[in-house]
Amino acid sequence: MITNVSLVTVYVTDQDESKKFYVDKLGFVEISDVSMGDGFRWVTVAHPDHLELEVTLMIPGPPLDAEMADVVRRTLAKGTMGGLGIATADCRKTFEELSAKGVEFVQEPSERPYGVEAVLRDNSGNWLVLVERKEFSGEDFPHA
Repeated sequence: MITNVSLVTVYVTDQDESKKFYVDKLGFVEISDVSMGDGFRWVTVAHPDHLELEVTLMIPGPPLDAEMADVVRRTLAKGTMGGLGIATADCRKTFEELSAKGVEFVQEPSERPYGVEAVLRDNSGNWLVLVERKEFSGEDFPHA
C-alpha cells in the first residue's frame, strides 16, 4: 500500500548553488549528496519538519535523453520551469523574510480564493509558489 509521496525532482543548473539556495535561503536541510560514478550526483534536500519528502536537485541529463535534457536546460534558462508549492502560515511575513535574504519574487503576496499566494524563483529559474492556504470551495471560483 502506498503511504505517501517521498521524492520529487527539481531540475537545476548547478547542484552546489541550488543546495545552498534551498538550505541557506529556504531553510531546508541536506539529506544526501552522493557521487555515483560516471559524473552522476544524487543531491536531496527536505524541509526539516517533513523529512519524508525529499527534493532531488537534479542536473538535466541521464536518465533523460540528450534532446529532453536540452529542452529542460532551455526551459530553466527562460525561467518558465515549475518547481514546488511551498506552504506557509503567513505568506506576507515569509515574503518579507525571504526578500531580506535576497530571494527573487516574481509576484508579491496576493489574495486568492484559496489563500494568499506569492511566486518566487530559485537560483536555477524554477518558479516556486508560496501559499498561505485557507478553506475554499468551488463556489469561491468564478465559472464561465
